[in-house]
Amino acid sequence: MTTPAVAPAVLDFYAKTIDESTRLTGSADGRLELVRTQELLRRHLPEAPAGVLDVGGGPGTHAAWLAADGYAVHLVDPVQRHIEQAQVRGCTVELGDARSLSAGNSSYDVVLLMGPLYHLPAAADRRQALAEAFRAVRPGGLVAAAGINQYASLFEHTAFAHLDREPVRTSIENILVTHVHDGKRGFTEAYFHSPQLLREEVREAGFRGVAVYGVEGPAWSLLKATEQYTGESVADSDLFASALTAARLAEPYPELLAASSHLLAVGTKPLMGA
Repeated sequence: MTTPAVAPAVLDFYAKTIDESTRLTGSADGRLELVRTQELLRRHLPEAPAGVLDVGGGPGTHAAWLAADGYAVHLVDPVQRHIEQAQVRGCTVELGDARSLSAGNSSYDVVLLMGPLYHLPAAADRRQALAEAFRAVRPGGLVAAAGINQYASLFEHTAFAHLDREPVRTSIENILVTHVHDGKRGFTEAYFHSPQLLREEVREAGFRGVAVYGVEGPAWSLLKATEQYTGESVADSDLFASALTAARLAEPYPELLAASSHLLAVGTKPLMGA
């Protein structure tokens, strides 16, 4: 299979603009995303030492704690900088693309897609990435796929007090209507899911029992706004603890899914003959 080309703008963004290795530890809302992702995944993961294929695993932030938990993790990412950073995270690494995996059929107990769906604006590319995850995971195995929430930019730029600026407002309006960010300002090229769209894409790939969770819950932007205006971390504060509790309390209520910055879909590959 010919390896697809990753958009140069995406590669440049992660190689030159942002250091993804600090995103989940350098701010309170990033830490909230990490803590909630950990507890949601641990709820569904098989026992260690199951094999985990971390597709689009970036610099290995999730691979590190998974390896520490005893899982055998292989990380695939298209960004050379991420591969170099992930080499010290306790996992094996490979430069590659979510749409064309080198993994054999049914070769992993778990396949994670914690970033690839963000940067595949074309539906056909997202379908291909999910099809590759389906191929690589064993029958009965787990897939977990993350999406950026359709409304995340609205909440984020409210916290940054940017919505009174015409270019920003127009960009947010376009995301709300089309689900796509063109990458011309701020973030790189990206697709923003609704909970319903993420659930359906994972289901259509063949996975069963698909559930979608709101990762950060309804209070993450309060953390971002507070740090923006005070210039001080609130990662160890009562406000952080309250935001984490709010995310947990909101979990049973589907109407609150749209308040999270990120969504996490989990499902299983059917057993043979099921």
